[in-house]
Amino acid sequence: MAESTQGTDTPATAPINVPDKPALEGLEVALTQRWLEEGTYKFNPDTTREQVYSIDTPPPTASGSLHVGHMFSFTQTDVQARYMRMTGKNVFYPMGWDDNGLPTERRVQNYYGVRCDPAIPYNADYRPPAQPAKNQRDFDVVSRQNFIELCEELAVEDEKVFENLFQTLGLSVDWDLTYRTIDDTSRAVSQRAFLANLAAGDAYMAEAPTLWDVTFRTAVAQAELEDREVPGAYYRYPFFTEDGEKIYIETTRPELLAACAALVANPDDDRYQPLFGKTVKSPLFDVELEVKAHPLAKADKGSGIAMVCTFGDLTDVTWWRELQLPTRAIMGRDGRIIADTPEWITTDAGKEAYAAIAGKTAFSAKEAVVELLKAADLLDGEPKKITHPVNFFEKGDKPLEVVTSRQWYIRNGGRDEDRRERLIGRGQEIDFHPAFMRSRYENWIAGLNGDWLVSRQRFFGVPIPVWYPLDAQGNPEYDNPILPSDGMLPVDPAADAAPGFDESQRDQPNGFTGDADVLDTWATSSLTPQIVGGWSRDEELFSKVYPFDLRPQGHDIIRTWLFSSVVRADALQKSAPWKHAAISGWILDPDRKKMSKSKGNVVVPTDVLNEYGSDAVRYWAASAKLGADTAYEIAQMKIGRRLAIKLLNASKFVLNLGATENSVVTSDLSVLTNPLDRALLAQLSDVVAQSTKAFDNYDYARALQITESFFWQFTDDYVELIKDRAYGAAGESEQASVLAALATTLDSLLRLFAPFLPFATEEVWSWWRTGSVHRAAWPAALEISDGDTTMLGTVGLALSGIRKAKSEAKVKQRTEVLSASITANEMLIAQLKAGLGDLKAAANAQEISLQSGEGDLTVSDVVLAQPEETPAS
Repeated sequence: MAESTQGTDTPATAPINVPDKPALEGLEVALTQRWLEEGTYKFNPDTTREQVYSIDTPPPTASGSLHVGHMFSFTQTDVQARYMRMTGKNVFYPMGWDDNGLPTERRVQNYYGVRCDPAIPYNADYRPPAQPAKNQRDFDVVSRQNFIELCEELAVEDEKVFENLFQTLGLSVDWDLTYRTIDDTSRAVSQRAFLANLAAGDAYMAEAPTLWDVTFRTAVAQAELEDREVPGAYYRYPFFTEDGEKIYIETTRPELLAACAALVANPDDDRYQPLFGKTVKSPLFDVELEVKAHPLAKADKGSGIAMVCTFGDLTDVTWWRELQLPTRAIMGRDGRIIADTPEWITTDAGKEAYAAIAGKTAFSAKEAVVELLKAADLLDGEPKKITHPVNFFEKGDKPLEVVTSRQWYIRNGGRDEDRRERLIGRGQEIDFHPAFMRSRYENWIAGLNGDWLVSRQRFFGVPIPVWYPLDAQGNPEYDNPILPSDGMLPVDPAADAAPGFDESQRDQPNGFTGDADVLDTWATSSLTPQIVGGWSRDEELFSKVYPFDLRPQGHDIIRTWLFSSVVRADALQKSAPWKHAAISGWILDPDRKKMSKSKGNVVVPTDVLNEYGSDAVRYWAASAKLGADTAYEIAQMKIGRRLAIKLLNASKFVLNLGATENSVVTSDLSVLTNPLDRALLAQLSDVVAQSTKAFDNYDYARALQITESFFWQFTDDYVELIKDRAYGAAGESEQASVLAALATTLDSLLRLFAPFLPFATEEVWSWWRTGSVHRAAWPAALEISDGDTTMLGTVGLALSGIRKAKSEAKVKQRTEVLSASITANEMLIAQLKAGLGDLKAAANAQEISLQSGEGDLTVSDVVLAQPEETPAS
């Protein structure tokens, strides 16, 4: 096959080779293999930044289930990538796999039937059971290193499935530009960026209240929260003033009564103003605490005064911090009340009450406290049943607790007004598509209440690259961390000895201990531009692709992936990471609900790809505008399949009429002698201009709509009108004119449709051209000053009217028309006169009279020849 040059047509002229029965079946396999072998979509590193269009492709979680949402959003990105490549851009289009973190851990646990215990030694010969145990408590317990190896093993297999799907779908990715967020390069980049943040003061460790998932035993960041409506109840019981007065509070969490650090009411609430600064005593536990004033307290909620526990929710954290309250935590990381009686509970009665809840889960402790209150006749009335929003980890199934723990944070503006404003400014450097999505980014920043918690208490992830020296008593010196040199990266402090120590000194007095935590998966995913762009490894490449041109992603992760990426780029490169952000919507089921695995309403993509073909699925995805939630519609896929088949068949007809590559006109339009042919190309020129503008505005759906509408007019009207001339009935000059119009239009339509229907267009291209349509130039608008862009529609409407008359007369369309009359305004009459020869030929009409009149074009007085009688046998 002749070599093709990016952004140009291929040099050689191909022979016409049209199959007898064109079909879509089998194109995906054959063409995907050809594209891979020929390097059709390879990025050329010998380039300049001005020539490059770089895409920060979202790395899908390969451990997740395949669903149609993957096809939807990735197709929208690919359409834009293909367009840019055809405009002459050197497209940098990588693919990554987000295979570190909790989703992979969960899948490995269930797939192999294993649980991780870091205390267990590594077994180099371990293999998981052939069939996993049905009950989790019967799972194999394995070392951290064994567990990580299983995660890596399964992730690679999952990624092969995704890669096959994306290749079948026709993504024009350069498959040599792939990465995994857990591979050595990604881990080194992630750790290098963390250390750079640490050196700049943008990363820090703090012991603070932390959202905690008791099931997964890990800290959770604000961006990973999900509010869910759950049933609950308000319990009303009193605290006691020094003179015995009862001060009633109402709470949904009586199990935290022992953790109460203060009562708080609104400073403007007259009922409680006399109590501010005074002490009250808690029921059951007999702990003295102060009554405080704070504007967040709501006078109209419950009794108007609340107990502040450390910690029941994030409002408690705010009160604790701003009122400088003591920390009285009783909830452990396992979701159970800590066993030892806290030091602030000193009375015998209080200790006895605490013993009744020690070691219990939050649910059981609540029941126990309620029973104690009832027994002491302190519960005022029956609990008030309610439904209220409660914080959950987005991947969890139990309400989050707030525990005090030592964690790592990256500054994100949550506690720094200057940084917050700077990050909003970075967002303004990015063109959001659609534009209104910028407000989601800015609103998220405005609502931040703390820095980004990036440490996770998990096993499979990028280790935090820090060790701590131990003093003579074996206590960690957290303020004096030991850091690796750059040449050591990536490191695993849980497995690698700290610099200057050997393994025998691990966890020994005067030795060292490794940080056991891993980085939040977003802390690595936020660095995808740096990972794939070569930051800190290939600065020449990085300068050619960064800042990236495009970040495509879903609107639901603006607060996580998009924002965290801006945070990292601002700190590391002092810039926004991309020029454009293309935000896709969700896929909705027929009931207009988001498709998700948890809801059980997802559709497996391989099924629809097999039934309708990749071009049909791409048509459905590309018909939806960016940012729009879109229904999963089989009907739309059927339309797309019909379009792709029609493209094959119409192209076959055009080429069999005699159109060739040499018939295509670019600048010398003298061959176009017929007004209808010039009108067609003038209309085509307008379509090209409109489609180009739409693509430049990231409105690919508009480009598809414009092109498709013109295509159907071309096949339904123009091709039907010019058949007689195409066969030579009007002479060689007229035949040459129509073949030039046909070839030029087909040539442009294949290019216009190429981003959307890559398989059908490539197939047709191969019938009469060399190289790939996907390396051909985007069509240029022809300058046809005397072409009438509405003429084809007018003549086509007239032909439709005559054909309608034949249908109503129930005769064949080839039946001769003896005469017909068309009435229209002067402008339309002029157009009809110019196309009258083609109209009469297509209608098989002897005479068509044109009459000026007001109103719409009408066809009347159609006189048909008598149908021929079938001779008797």
